[in-house]
Amino acid sequence: MPRDTPYLQVADALRARIKAGEWPVGAKLPSRARFAEEYGVGQSVAQRAMERLIIEGLLEGRAGSGTYVRRPRERMRMVRSRHRERRGGSPFRADMKEQGRAGTWESRSEARAPAPEHIAERLAIEPGDLCVVTRYEFLGDGQPVQLSESWEPMAITDGTPIVLPEMGPHAGAGVVERMRSIGVVIETAVEVPRPGRATQEIANLLGISVGDLITEIERTYYDVDGRPVETADITVADVRWEIAYEIAIEQPIECDPRTRG
Repeated sequence: MPRDTPYLQVADALRARIKAGEWPVGAKLPSRARFAEEYGVGQSVAQRAMERLIIEGLLEGRAGSGTYVRRPRERMRMVRSRHRERRGGSPFRADMKEQGRAGTWESRSEARAPAPEHIAERLAIEPGDLCVVTRYEFLGDGQPVQLSESWEPMAITDGTPIVLPEMGPHAGAGVVERMRSIGVVIETAVEVPRPGRATQEIANLLGISVGDLITEIERTYYDVDGRPVETADITVADVRWEIAYEIAIEQPIECDPRTRG
């Protein structure tokens, strides 16, 4: 488990207790100091865990009062975070597990697909360069959650065990884990969300009506050298899901006064 994820472990434990009914809707939670002692972590870790559940919509903070269990949202919240790729396995399956759902998907890949101009621009390759394109339908408890169309340059993956994302020893793993297995270390993901309207095809796949609002996310992964290694278009039904971004704030490094001078 990476060093910077203890708060996710605490958040998982608290989430399970809330969903089991230990604290009903409207109940005030114990203090972060109590949770810190109970889970053997620092108060800052307990605080981050509770903040994560506030982001997810399970809890709400009330100024000067404390933290309370929130009434369930009509729309579920999908949290986009740098920690999504650090949990091992499929990020989507982990996302669904946090919602108490079983995450599965259906996919179909096409190898040696020429990159159209807009994809080539995003991947910093030439139009027509060969890629593997994979189209996904992601499901939570068998119900449509999101669609995705992913493009990976064959110049990176050709001749490796991961050339087809859903075949081979790393089938079902996320892009980060798969690329790492062939020595490509992904350092950054850039996501651009845009509003849109469902076409007939998208409406059929997501189980919504034509013209319903959707959120389209253009995502691109970059390796440590700044090279794009995968790009995808992700589509989510706005009527069912809202997108939240968890942004880490780097804290200044405090110097020991004894080392100054």
